[in-house]
Amino acid sequence: MMATRPIASAVTGPAASAVLPALLSRPYPAVMGILNVTPDSFSDGGQFINPEQALAQARRLIAEGADIIDIGAESTRPYGSQPVTAEAELARLKPVLAEVVALGVPVSIDSMKSEVVAWALDQGAAIANDVWGLQRDAGMAPLVAARGVPVIIMHNREQADPAIDIMQDIAAFFERSLDIAARAGIASDRVVLDPGIGFGKTQEQSMIALARLAELNAFRLPVLVGASRKRFIGTIVASEPQQRIGGSIAAHLIAAQNGARIIRAHDVAETVQALRVAAAIEGQQ
Repeated sequence: MMATRPIASAVTGPAASAVLPALLSRPYPAVMGILNVTPDSFSDGGQFINPEQALAQARRLIAEGADIIDIGAESTRPYGSQPVTAEAELARLKPVLAEVVALGVPVSIDSMKSEVVAWALDQGAAIANDVWGLQRDAGMAPLVAARGVPVIIMHNREQADPAIDIMQDIAAFFERSLDIAARAGIASDRVVLDPGIGFGKTQEQSMIALARLAELNAFRLPVLVGASRKRFIGTIVASEPQQRIGGSIAAHLIAAQNGARIIRAHDVAETVQALRVAAAIEGQQ
């Protein structure tokens, strides 16, 4: 693992423990803006692989109201993504991550590799976002525990199984992940759960997960939902990813009504507006 000196403004350790309470204290969900520095992500692959374009996009997401920037350097789209090495991820992140951190908004590192997450935390990333929920890389949970940072535990499967009750599968997955977290010493108040819309699920199961999202409130942990531009929207109304803003907002509003406290989105301005207007209207009840 690379040894890199943390930059002075790094939001790690004790300071990182304040990130979640600050974001979750408002009447409307926090918004996590997506920044993919990848050539093959399903919606924006290749658009921000150039460091200058990536930094410009991060600035735009923040200006539009993003509370967190989630930066990833490996596509994990369910269909056609190609695994990359930690070295390849780091090569994509090194020219841009520290500059994104310097913009002053908490940064989440979207990686399933503890080596990449460790390096990103050294550069000032404040949150670990693991699409395999601490169950793929044995070094992830000890790393998160040692750094004291929040972690997003996402449900995933190697392949979809239409015969299963997806909510039972999600709950069982989270039980395993939370056991791993507890044994590693990760504080429960630094854990966020993500049902993984579009990951290891049929399109119907993704919709079921949104419709039954409130069942996850039984874990008494904040829930993140990322339905932005996902494939299931295109099965309802034929559309390309960039044409799914309306469907994304509909899914995210339902998620918020069912208890989601963080929304992960490509289209930040529209999402922020929808969530705040919905919260204002509900506040008049």
